[in-house]
Amino acid sequence: AAMSRKRLQLLAESLSRSTKHFSEGEVECLIKLFDVLVARSCSHFAVSGFNRTVFRDTLFAAFGMTDDVVLDRVFSTFDRDNNGCITVVEWVEGLAILLRGTLEEKIKYCFAVYDLNGDGYISREEMFQMLKDTLIKQPADEDPDEAIKDLVEIDYDHDGKLSFEDFEQAVKDENLLLEAFGPCLPDIK
Repeated sequence: AAMSRKRLQLLAESLSRSTKHFSEGEVECLIKLFDVLVARSCSHFAVSGFNRTVFRDTLFAAFGMTDDVVLDRVFSTFDRDNNGCITVVEWVEGLAILLRGTLEEKIKYCFAVYDLNGDGYISREEMFQMLKDTLIKQPADEDPDEAIKDLVEIDYDHDGKLSFEDFEQAVKDENLLLEAFGPCLPDIK
């Protein structure tokens, strides 16, 4: 059921304060979109939010994001309480970073997407997992291992895995690295 006008205004006010990246009017629109997506979800979560399928379809439709591994990871970064359902707060706060986040916020977000097992490091295996689809599409004369070796060079402390500090330093040196492992940020024209 759609929320009352008063509840909508209060929630929009509160979320625009906590996220800082959207105006109250924008938050209101995102909440209305959220209600539409929940209605489309028709799952047992429908009271509190929508599921992975609706999320993936929405990101595909809105931003053309197609990579399954990346979409699953983006879902996980949005679904902070890890219950398989995106709530209205997770939705607005996730989009705030995705669409308007500072460099610092985007670095944290991308690192979380690429850190598949959540151990605070991006290992070679995780790099390969995230890169394999991109690498398969490489011209025949390019060696996929070379691309991974290039990325490993940003492992400043040479421990065979990227810490958040390595990743942050590398991205600050070269912003294009933010999406080195696959586009997990929308391409906003």
